Amino acid sequence: MRDLNIHRYWDRVVDTMHDGLMVIAPDGTLRTVNRSFEKITGYPVREVIGKPCTLLNCDACETTLKEGEPWWCNLFEKGEVIRRRCVVVRKNGAYLPVLKNATLLRDARGKPMGAVETLTDISELERLDRTIDQLSHQLDLSDGFHGIVGRSGVMRNVYQVIEKAAQSEAPVIIYGESGTGKELVARAIHDLGRRKDGPFVQLNCAALNEALLESELFGHVKGAFTGAYRHRIGRIEAAHEGDLFLDEIADVPLSIQVKLLRALETKQFERVGDHRPISVDVRIITATNRNLVEQVAQKAFRDDLFFRINVIPIHLPPLRVRPEDIPLLVNAFIERLRANTGKGITGLDRAALDHFMSYPWPGNVRELRSALEYAFVIAEKGLIGLEQLPPQTGLAHERPEGGGEEKQALIRALTASNGNQTMAAKILGVSRVTVWNRMRKYGMDPKRLPMPGNDNR
Repeated sequence: MRDLNIHRYWDRVVDTMHDGLMVIAPDGTLRTVNRSFEKITGYPVREVIGKPCTLLNCDACETTLKEGEPWWCNLFEKGEVIRRRCVVVRKNGAYLPVLKNATLLRDARGKPMGAVETLTDISELERLDRTIDQLSHQLDLSDGFHGIVGRSGVMRNVYQVIEKAAQSEAPVIIYGESGTGKELVARAIHDLGRRKDGPFVQLNCAALNEALLESELFGHVKGAFTGAYRHRIGRIEAAHEGDLFLDEIADVPLSIQVKLLRALETKQFERVGDHRPISVDVRIITATNRNLVEQVAQKAFRDDLFFRINVIPIHLPPLRVRPEDIPLLVNAFIERLRANTGKGITGLDRAALDHFMSYPWPGNVRELRSALEYAFVIAEKGLIGLEQLPPQTGLAHERPEGGGEEKQALIRALTASNGNQTMAAKILGVSRVTVWNRMRKYGMDPKRLPMPGNDNR
């Protein structure tokens, strides 16, 4: 069999590669690239041959020019680069995360003749990493509507709005107190929507200062500011052809609100430190626990941005107005905690459940989950009792021995309010549900209380 002349088929061989390949001359110019390089970077071969390799503006490359010597990349000082993660800039200005391998080409005497580099597109891997990270932070509940637990009338109304909002491309804003599950709603809108196969990217706008928030939203170029050692892909760019969820939108500074509004209106933005516009196709979902109308009136939030994002509002009810959902939530969380811990805890005893039903839950579902996590640390098996509930939630402040004083205070409040449970709740400084649960606990009938019109002789 005759020897295969590899040089004859070289172009065909390299064009079958999935990775982008480029051969670099000793002077730092590109000698040749393959078809995958064209596809990955967006640069046709005719536009790159003879151009410097710095054309891609790789954020991991550092070049040094010494008088009388050619350009050399510092990454090649040791002769090769293996699996270096970096970001290159495509022809259209978009950032592309890649895995780079490179090695020097030497002649028979060991003198460098140039270099060869391969670029592996890892953008899909990074998207999957973000998805896994997001899923790990979700409630992971098997019951309910896309992870949202509740069968009350108010929650069924919310589900209907979510389904309708998901079929629209219009901006959605989710209003609700802290801990009501705004992130789960945003995720449900994405999963049910037309962009479900695209990325779902989220950012808590209250967690960062102004400079960091701008960089997180829009990205930055290497050297844009002190500490910007690498290119950074912003959340808006990462959400291209998907959904961007901005939690705590009311905390965005006015200066960034201007830039965000421009991006939503024009579908273009500029990275920090760069003036080249980047086009993006993103559907925005926002959330807040504040009253944005008041924020606008106080000049703390731009009215034009408010009108732009307040197209489809979704209002999440606090847990205290849907107490019928509390047993469902308790069962769902206990099932998950039991699976994670292996403990033989089966539920709440009657007294603990009564407290769960009467407590106003200022932290909403998040606080309820935390209370059960605490109880799972203290308890070992069987039913969770009052003594195993966290005292900071106020759930364990009442013990059976104090029931007499509590009952007398309840009787006095009901008597003073002529049996009106809402007024009695105001007198006691608790919710109406708490009054109702305490009456049930003590077997009290308002008609038999000592008040005008009742014959209790």
